[in-house]
Amino acid sequence: MQDEPQPAPAPENDPAQNEAAEGDPIDRLTKIIADLEAEKQQLREQALRAMAEAENTRRRVERERADAVKYAAIPVLRDVVRAADNLARALAAVPAEAAEGNEQLKTLRDGVALTERELLAALQRHHVQKIEPLGQPLDPNLHEAMFEVPTNEQPPGTVVQLLEAGWKQYDRLIRPARVGVAKAV
Repeated sequence: MQDEPQPAPAPENDPAQNEAAEGDPIDRLTKIIADLEAEKQQLREQALRAMAEAENTRRRVERERADAVKYAAIPVLRDVVRAADNLARALAAVPAEAAEGNEQLKTLRDGVALTERELLAALQRHHVQKIEPLGQPLDPNLHEAMFEVPTNEQPPGTVVQLLEAGWKQYDRLIRPARVGVAKAV
């Protein structure tokens, strides 16, 4: 008997069989498109978050830089306000009435007063303000209580005596005011 021809085996990658096994090609493409759309949305959200984070970082650095420039002089101002205090003490040491009889003393007092006015004007131009809290309630953010004064004239916790004026630049404290505070008798 002669060998009868055998039918050829079906190829393994027969498109008809693949389609039947995997489903409709349109469904497959729709699924691929949906997956790609989801991935695109996820990447878009990541990019937006990264851009927002970069913008927030830029703003924070800019704000920190502005604060550094704005408050860079505070260490120097601590020394300068001591000089302003000393000028005020010099003026207080020589009352105007005592200087009236002595021309040299009057000239010296006037020169110190002029120097003090110039220094205070320069400090004010740089937004430095003197804190004089007499009659105000004690604020631990601005005042340093040095002692208590027993009195019934002021409510307890009120500043009744100023030992040393405080200073601040903008909203930052350079030096707290040193004060005496009222205490109930």
